[in-house]
Amino acid sequence: MRTLVLNAGYEPLAVVSFKRALVLVLNQKATILAGVGGEVVRSAREEYDMPSVILLQRYVRIPNSRRIPVSRRGVLRRDGHHCGYCGKNANTIDHVIPKSRGGKDTWENLVACCLRCNNAKGDKTPQEIGWELRIIPKMPTGLVWTVRGAEKPLPQWQEFLALQQRQAA
Repeated sequence: MRTLVLNAGYEPLAVVSFKRALVLVLNQKATILAGVGGEVVRSAREEYDMPSVILLQRYVRIPNSRRIPVSRRGVLRRDGHHCGYCGKNANTIDHVIPKSRGGKDTWENLVACCLRCNNAKGDKTPQEIGWELRIIPKMPTGLVWTVRGAEKPLPQWQEFLALQQRQAA
């Protein structure tokens, strides 16, 4: 069972095991905001709802404003495994401005690419061979990118995730 951890300001921080969440509650570092449909955990003296969402008592400062590290898997996921040039299924990534020309390993310079287009492009820029990008490469945003484990949210999390999205807008 997974538990959504909210910062003291109700900002989603992470997803942890229910055991870790219960330890935070028992140590009075968090309170349970939502449980799992009537399921309880019993100790010798207490009975607790099985935590689905917990709120930390103190605010935890998040370093680097949640910059998402660049990775091959991340670029493919961001682009939906579709080639940025032809739109077909992609299994490699390409530097829009080639590394040999000073291109960096950044979200803005990397796109998912099929092997055929990657080989045809080589160390040229898209403009040099008359190609256009189908997407504008940029750093991904959203809770599924910044909150580890939030890719498959539980129904009990919806109101808390919706609250965060309304505050961000």
